[in-house]
Amino acid sequence: MSNRGRGEKPEYQLKIARERITELFNQAENAEPEFADRYVQIARKIGMRFNVRIPKELRRKFCHKCCSFLQTSRTSRIRTKNHILEIECLKCGKRNRYPMRKTS
Repeated sequence: MSNRGRGEKPEYQLKIARERITELFNQAENAEPEFADRYVQIARKIGMRFNVRIPKELRRKFCHKCCSFLQTSRTSRIRTKNHILEIECLKCGKRNRYPMRKTS
């Protein structure tokens, strides 16, 4: 009997899911915007199905409202002000704000 709870996936499946999410985001960087958006949707579905978090550096690369892949100057606008990074999606207008660390 394993230590897994009811409905939990085996560790090897979770590892494969994480690898696929990372690979889909890598492919989205080199793809056309329509394909990139689809790759993000597939990566999110994999994450939800296997209950795997999308890594922090990849979470900032897509709009959480319309699920579009954010490419600088193509589908997003980036601004910095008062140690805050603001990324605006040009498709839906959603603005995500992230604090920036002060460097000395």
